[in-house]
This record gives sequence, C-alpha cells and structure tokens, in this order.
Amino acid sequence: MAVERTFVMIKPDAVMRGTVGDIIKRFERASLKLVGMKMTWPSPEKADGFYPSDEDWLRGLAQKTKNRSKQLGIDVEKEFGTLDELKIGRAIKSWIVKFISSGPVVLMVWEGNNVVEKVRKLIGYTDPIDAKPGSVRADFSQESIDWANSSKRVVMNIVHASGNLEEARQEISYWFSPEELFEYENTFDLMMKKLTG
Repeated sequence: MAVERTFVMIKPDAVMRGTVGDIIKRFERASLKLVGMKMTWPSPEKADGFYPSDEDWLRGLAQKTKNRSKQLGIDVEKEFGTLDELKIGRAIKSWIVKFISSGPVVLMVWEGNNVVEKVRKLIGYTDPIDAKPGSVRADFSQESIDWANSSKRVVMNIVHASGNLEEARQEISYWFSPEELFEYENTFDLMMKKLTG
C-alpha cells in the first residue's frame, strides 16, 4: 500500500464561519490520518511566498478565468482592463495573497493511500459553483469565480489542497518542520497490520 501525505489549508472564510470541525470531520470519515495541524495568521509575505510566481502558474490562473468568463459571456478585457495573461494572473495572485493574509488559517497534513487524489475529490472543484454536491466547496461556499472577479477579489472557496505529490511535498515543507509531523498508528493501521502480519 502506497501511503502518501498531502497538505490542506482551511482558509479564513471557513475559520471565520466556524466550519473547521465540519471540514476535518469529512477527512476523518474518509479514514485519512491527521499527522500535523496548527493555526496561524499568515503575513502577506508568507502568503505571497506560498503561491508560485512563475509565468506558467500565472497564465494558468488567467486561463481558468478566461474559460469561465467565456462560458458566461463575460468580457475579460472589460473586467481586468487587459487581455494579457500575465497581468491577469498577477492581479488574481494579489487577490489570493490579500485573502489568505486576511485572517487565521488552519494548516494540516493528512496521510493515507492515494490521499492527494482522495482529498481533491472530497473538497471539490476550485470554482464552488462547479463542485459536486457533497464536496466541501459545494456544501460550504456560495461563491463563483466570475462573481469574485467582478468584485476584484479572489473566490472564497473554503479550503486549499495540494494538486499532486510534488506540490504536497513543497507545501508541507513550506508550513511544517519535520518535528511538527507525527508518526502513530490509528485503527486503520492496526487493522492492516493484523490482516497482513
């Protein structure tokens, strides 16, 4: 069994609404193991350093916005004052940084088999309006990217989770020291040991 770790951040909107316990419960019910957790209020510098600044990532942000806007018949150039993907991406990143540093966040590391993929399914699609019913974002957010963009802010979508294993490793090491992560056996580990031992 391949055991993986992934990073999850419960964002300021969820902390302020008091839904932290409900979100954690979703992961625990899915038999994932919590191996690290802490609360912090990120500075703008810490939040900025967490999100990439490379051109590919910024263009990806812009492309998501363009695609969604096209679906809805929204004029991206009118909304952003430009069609330049880097300028759009930088604007969106600045909104993200402002949001993440606007209040406390809960940082967690979860462990389990195929945990990256499992957590991504549990939280739902980035744009809550497209998230499947039963996912964290569908159940706890009424936002949409186009609504947020029209207000010149980032979508408040409750939670962030790593997109792949490499991203998970980077994000875990950005927020946690090795001493803050714990090795222990939960009931699932004990059951597996009994079945395979």
